[in-house]
This record gives sequence, C-alpha cells and structure tokens, in this order.
Amino acid sequence: MAAHAIEPIEERHHVPPISELTRIEPVHLGRLEHQGVFTTGLLLEVSETPTRRQTLADQVGATTNDVLAWRDEALMLNLASFGQSEHQLMMQSGIDGLRDMLRLSLDEFKGRLARGAVELNMDLPSDLAIAGWWEQAKTLEDA
Repeated sequence: MAAHAIEPIEERHHVPPISELTRIEPVHLGRLEHQGVFTTGLLLEVSETPTRRQTLADQVGATTNDVLAWRDEALMLNLASFGQSEHQLMMQSGIDGLRDMLRLSLDEFKGRLARGAVELNMDLPSDLAIAGWWEQAKTLEDA
C-alpha cells in the first residue's frame, strides 16, 4: 500500500492573490507586494486590528478606509467554495465585498445573484452554496 503525502494547507485551500482584489490601485498593489503581502490571507492577517490597519496604510501610502475596503473584498474572496467566476458574479450583482452581502437578506442576496447570472449568461450557484456564503458572512460579522 502506497503512503499518501500530506498536502500543505496552502494547496488544500487556495488563498487568492491580492491581485484579485478589484478595489485596489496598482500603486498600492505594488507597495503591498513589496511589504511581502502577496495573498488576501496575508492582507487579512496584517490588517486584523485598527492599529495594524493604520500601520499598513502608513506603509503603503493609503488611507485606513482603503485598507478596510481591501479587507472587505478579501473576506469575500476567502469564503469557502469561492473562486474567480463567483467573484465575477458578485461584482456583476453589485456586491463588492462582505459588507454588501450583509446588507441583504438571504432572499435579496439570491435574487441579486440570479440577475447577475442571467446578465453573465452563467449558471447560478446552488442554493446550498449561496446560503453557505451568506451564513459565513453573518458569522464573520459576529466575530
């Protein structure tokens, strides 16, 4: 019987690169990368507290509101079973980040995604996936 190698965590759960953030200017993207922040997971880590957000903003020449907007989108990109096509669907549906999700009821969220899927001519994710994202957003709000 062959032994199975254990996959590193990074390979089991894809952490999106910061270049997938749509609300970040190229100059700030380059400065973040220069600071060693290459993934949305690292961005979330280095901007975890108000003090860290201020420090990061100072280091990259951004405002704390910029950092909060990046965090908001990064949180959405790190939801389970979420990838590039789901990100495109969210953007088409007018949902730029977790805060936009939290402003909607589950039915409103699903309705927005349904309209976005029609506009993009793509399949709507399953009810289970949609409910899962919405529940994760609610959990992150309460954390």
